[in-house]
Amino acid sequence: MKGQVAHATLMDQLRALQMLATFLGEDVLLQRISARNAEAFIASRIESGLTTGTVNKDIRTLKRVFNLAIEPRGYLRDGQNPFAKIRERKQTAKNIRYVTVLEYRALMEAAGSLWWRALLSTAYCCGLRRSEILHLTWADIDFHAQHVRVSAKESGSETIRWEPKDHETRVVPMSDETAQILADLQADAPEGFPYIFIAPKRFQRIKAKIETGNWNDRKAVVNNLTRGFEVIRHRSGVSECTPHDLRRSAITNWAQELPVQVVQELAGHSNITTTRKYYLTVRPEDVERANQLVNRILTACRVTDTKLETVATLQSIVTPFRVVDGG
Repeated sequence: MKGQVAHATLMDQLRALQMLATFLGEDVLLQRISARNAEAFIASRIESGLTTGTVNKDIRTLKRVFNLAIEPRGYLRDGQNPFAKIRERKQTAKNIRYVTVLEYRALMEAAGSLWWRALLSTAYCCGLRRSEILHLTWADIDFHAQHVRVSAKESGSETIRWEPKDHETRVVPMSDETAQILADLQADAPEGFPYIFIAPKRFQRIKAKIETGNWNDRKAVVNNLTRGFEVIRHRSGVSECTPHDLRRSAITNWAQELPVQVVQELAGHSNITTTRKYYLTVRPEDVERANQLVNRILTACRVTDTKLETVATLQSIVTPFRVVDGG
């Protein structure tokens, strides 16, 4: 599996396998692991007090690993995946935190430094993941076309090995505001240094750790990012949110006008279900528009001479309220 998946994914797979081996015994043969064994392992994970989300991640990870043991490895025959029929446990869906434009403006006002303004703007307007933002280089920014390219980086004298979560290169739009802030940041950037958000001194420390074998992809290339964001959020007066909520909000904003399959591509989701389930939310203004729609329908559909208004009338009422993605 090494070399074919992201380092973080590989670590998750090794962790899950080690826990399974500890539960069943190190010497158990793959062919002897049954669905009953798998269910007992998952039950033990639940009993240990883990969250449903963590347990479900274990199920997905082990199901994937055993599938690899079947195809292409050939260690098991078809139908021998003990986790194949184990379903993920139901969990209450978390509310998606939508950051309004006014809240975004407040965060930008409180950001202080140009570096932070650039990071917040890239997250909220380009919808990038934290790691995607931090690994951006100036070569990824097309100021003329106003887009940002998210692409893997090879290990080299001037770059750190990194790969996007979906393992694919994609291009996302860049707002006028984001382009201007990045241009201002570039004007102050060290000559010839490729990274936008990783400082030269931090880059040198990372490279030194890589050379001595003391670095892995799960370590933060920029320290104290969450803490710094919390300082800005508190200063701005914006209610609790995270840097990832800025990405979620960008995706929700795109969905107001773009087909969901386009939003999926811009977001870098391999599965459209992820886009729908975890990233699209109802904004306060959407609730208000829905309320206006109901009021307009009820007002227009009054009984006149014992007859309702025509369907054409209803169509004229509903038309201004454009439905995105057919429903």
